[in-house]
Amino acid sequence: MKWLIASDIHGSAKYCKMLMDRFAEEKADRMLILGDLLYHGPRNDLPDEYNPKLVIEMLNSAKERLVCVRGNCDGEVDQMVLSFPIMAEYAVIDMGGTIVYATHGHHFNEEHPLPMPGGCVLLCGHTHVPKSVRHDRFTYMNPGSVSIPKDNSRHSYMVWEDGFIWKDLQTGNPYSL
Repeated sequence: MKWLIASDIHGSAKYCKMLMDRFAEEKADRMLILGDLLYHGPRNDLPDEYNPKLVIEMLNSAKERLVCVRGNCDGEVDQMVLSFPIMAEYAVIDMGGTIVYATHGHHFNEEHPLPMPGGCVLLCGHTHVPKSVRHDRFTYMNPGSVSIPKDNSRHSYMVWEDGFIWKDLQTGNPYSL
């Protein structure tokens, strides 16, 4: 099974459209979104082409193939307009023998991981910075941000198919961290 992994759309129709195009081009079976779907939050500038209503339409069109967790900018009002669950603090996914704990990163993160068994992957968004760090008990990974990258990173996502690969959202090309 092939997964596309993304985070922090923040209501940008421009970058959500790119993400949906990449989802189709990648021929991924499922998309995992690590929160912050519709609202930009008080600490972020408005992302390009901020249009939460259009983002709702795009995401709802793929509802059968989405797995999402709640970000710090997601709330009950967002769940009311989305046709798939977004309110879980974390999800546990078996990606071909790799056990992944997926969460947004504002509660559980690299410094404060979920209580999980050794050898797992902790996937978080929230920081808007792509990252991969191997710790003694787990590996921390972050796909970066779809719409508001920080620390001079690129608009990005990840793909999992027998391993994790970071990709540039605008080109679809893989890159190394």
